[in-house]
Amino acid sequence: MSEILLNQKQLDVLTQHSEKAGSSESCAMLLGTRSNQQWNVKEVFLTRNAHTDAQTSFIITPEELLQGYQLAEKNQLELVGIFHSHPDSAAAPSNFDKKFMKVNGDVPWIIFSGINTDLRAFILEEDMENEKEIKIKIIERHFFQ
Repeated sequence: MSEILLNQKQLDVLTQHSEKAGSSESCAMLLGTRSNQQWNVKEVFLTRNAHTDAQTSFIITPEELLQGYQLAEKNQLELVGIFHSHPDSAAAPSNFDKKFMKVNGDVPWIIFSGINTDLRAFILEEDMENEKEIKIKIIERHFFQ
């Protein structure tokens, strides 16, 4: 079963990041480990939305992407998720999202809805055309995580 693991503290950080962004989409890189179809988030790297139309789209600057990848490398982690919010719509991939999901291939996209606070995760199917929803499992934070 495909699933992405987050702890409550990470979920709170992402939710607060979305709320602070107001009517703009928020975004973040999720760093961690992957085993088969399970992505385990170990670190949340919050980023700034640099898109000129931040209310309906997001872009992470190359500089922040580089910082995120360097942090992952330093901590022996990898990119295990792309997070962003939809302040005024459902937690489902937009056409813009689907286009960029193809760039990231097998990395889940986690979307937070500002309308109803839903949090949902999606990944592209093997055909790289259709997305499927995957489970988000909230785990307790242990000292070794």
